[in-house]
Amino acid sequence: MSQTVSDFIVQRLHQWGVRHIFGYPGDGINGVFGAMNRAEGKIGFVQARHEEMAAFMASAYAKFSGQLGVCIATSGPGASHLVTGLYDALLDHQPVLAIVGQQARNALGGSYQQELDLVSMFKDVAGAYVMQASSPAQVRHLIDRSVRTALARRTPTALILPNDLQEEPYESPPRAHGTLHSGVGYSAPRVTPREDELDRAAEVLNAGKKVAMLIGAGALHATDEVIAVADRLSAGCAKALLGKAALPDDLPWVTGSIGLLGTEPSYNMMTECDTLLMVGSAFPYAEFLPKEGSCRGVQIDIDASMMSIRFPMEVGLVGDAAETLRALLPRLAPKTDGAWRKGIADDVARWWKTLNDRAHQPATPVNPQLVAWELSPRLPDRAIITSDSGSCANWFARDLKMRRGMTASLSGGLASMGAAVPYALAAKYAHPDRPVIALVGDGAMQMNNMAELITAAKYWRSWRDPRFIVCVFNNEDLNQVTWEQRIINGDPKFEASQQIPNVSYSRFAELVGLRGIYVDSPQLLGSAWEQALASEMPVVLEVKTDPEVPPLPPHITLQQAKNFTLALMKGDPNEGGVIKGAARQVLETILPGKE
Repeated sequence: MSQTVSDFIVQRLHQWGVRHIFGYPGDGINGVFGAMNRAEGKIGFVQARHEEMAAFMASAYAKFSGQLGVCIATSGPGASHLVTGLYDALLDHQPVLAIVGQQARNALGGSYQQELDLVSMFKDVAGAYVMQASSPAQVRHLIDRSVRTALARRTPTALILPNDLQEEPYESPPRAHGTLHSGVGYSAPRVTPREDELDRAAEVLNAGKKVAMLIGAGALHATDEVIAVADRLSAGCAKALLGKAALPDDLPWVTGSIGLLGTEPSYNMMTECDTLLMVGSAFPYAEFLPKEGSCRGVQIDIDASMMSIRFPMEVGLVGDAAETLRALLPRLAPKTDGAWRKGIADDVARWWKTLNDRAHQPATPVNPQLVAWELSPRLPDRAIITSDSGSCANWFARDLKMRRGMTASLSGGLASMGAAVPYALAAKYAHPDRPVIALVGDGAMQMNNMAELITAAKYWRSWRDPRFIVCVFNNEDLNQVTWEQRIINGDPKFEASQQIPNVSYSRFAELVGLRGIYVDSPQLLGSAWEQALASEMPVVLEVKTDPEVPPLPPHITLQQAKNFTLALMKGDPNEGGVIKGAARQVLETILPGKE
């Protein structure tokens, strides 16, 4: 049998190092699936329950493996379902290739069933390279260029394959005018700034007396270099959410997360510093950075287009974080006055005590902060933690202490609900020998994550380490938005939009062949985590949590206080629960004397 176009595609992807493809089948892409079957396991196919989940898996696989993520879908709705997950890859700068089917070439333009203008549809999310194949001899350079572009630009690309073309005999491009002859291979360049720019940056940093650093996902591979520069500058370090694993939290000068989900020490440090060094971060919220004009700034980023758009930087160093920090370090003078850093460390120590107190405040029935707090000291070495968007991300950001060797991520720039479980599944394919824990709100579970428990049930026996825990915060509320309604909009909770059905997630896990654990008492939480982490099969740990523990920002503005008071005056349906317990602790300066 002669080699088909699809056979060549699978062979070429294998030559590029692709070993896993996440997706869902359909007649528009059957040719490629037949070729994967004939390839006898050279590339493993992971069947998601939905194409959106497959694209999230591809994005997360790129994050956790450092390699290309690949997703595949049929024409029409299969292709359109991929878009949300591809936007996750775009906004978090991950290399992902989407392979999608299309109707036969002779039918295009005739309003055929499942015919969409896929090039136009993908043009924004995969604009770096999106092409529809039209001939067998063209496919070679389309594969090579789509993969190389995704890797080089760290962005999604898309390749559209009409279904009749997939089954045609493959032809190499002839040696003739109007043809292209491409090859396999990409090696990331060494990118460092010019010497004079490094000197300028060092001059700014050496002049500072109170240096603050903000570390993002671009520094995940530069932990040692960040520590060395921070020590030389006697600086404190805050972490953007995607950079949570870049620094261990046992360092006394690491202030933790920054922003709406951040910590008081991070907020205080940014308010009081005279110099800011930002490394590999696209953190978006300017109100949590120093006030413009209050300090000098240096930024390091591999992408020049991200320079000086969050804070007006005096020096922008375009380069790889590790390489640039290594080149910068010899130019930095050690700072001898340790008062600034000691003040940061004291603030951090007080903050950990505050979090401990908040986590142990009484709640009805379980304080959600306690869920993450009890997990933190029990985290296994080399654990991978994923989080969904929503209030659970607050506890992930604040209460979990990262140690060396751990990895963590979530949908950052897109902040999409429904990513935690597909992220966790992808982590198992990137690192099948490592334990994985997903933190998920009940809203995200109901939206799409419950279905992906079926995917875990299908594949877990092939993982070298079976530890896979999905922890569900069951509070029957779309909690983050409920609190945003109160604090940002000054409106009471709108029950019609916010209340969601009570579902037994632990029992659902058992129904699909996994283990379920249910907790509705804080006294049982620690032992429940220990049971889950010791399990020899995947576990859904369902915790009945209190929706009235507020995921508030680290600093409450006067306007936010007014909005909250206004929401209560309008008659919040849960007013009694809102102002007691942990909420009362956080808001005592807003509501003096309120009982």
